[in-house]
Amino acid sequence: MKLYKLILVLLITTALVGCGAYSFTGASISDKTKTFQINRFENNSLLVEPGLDVDFRNALITLLENQTNLGNVNSNGDIVYEGEITEYRISPTTATSQNTAAQNRLTISVKVHFIDRNDDEAEFDQTFSFFYDYPGSTQLIGGTKDTAHEEIFERITQDIFNASLAKW
Repeated sequence: MKLYKLILVLLITTALVGCGAYSFTGASISDKTKTFQINRFENNSLLVEPGLDVDFRNALITLLENQTNLGNVNSNGDIVYEGEITEYRISPTTATSQNTAAQNRLTISVKVHFIDRNDDEAEFDQTFSFFYDYPGSTQLIGGTKDTAHEEIFERITQDIFNASLAKW
């Protein structure tokens, strides 16, 4: 029985080592890649929310710091994220019998240009978008706005991570 367990452990170890670097976050990062750089994401949406660009950039930095062991640099990063916020839109999704909004939806879209200096084929331009629904009787201010931004940024930044480093 001990021999069986030893063989099983050796097979599992060999399989993991043979598959290359393994990450519990699902990241597939080259050994050459040590740093990331996030340039400014200019807010070019028709409805401009002040500070949204800074909040988004900070959310993306936080995600990359938490899910990788790459260092954040201001220039000459091995991988670079840049782009623009292209949409910040509030629209009604359902109506009441009095023709007022029963529910509103905030949609944020971000166009990302990703550069991997160690892998030219990994480069892409892609738009990521997500939304947050909230009651029509509520204004998008204070805690409601903060919650909406946090939930949308969490989803968009995770989608960017998956597309750029997890290759999903």
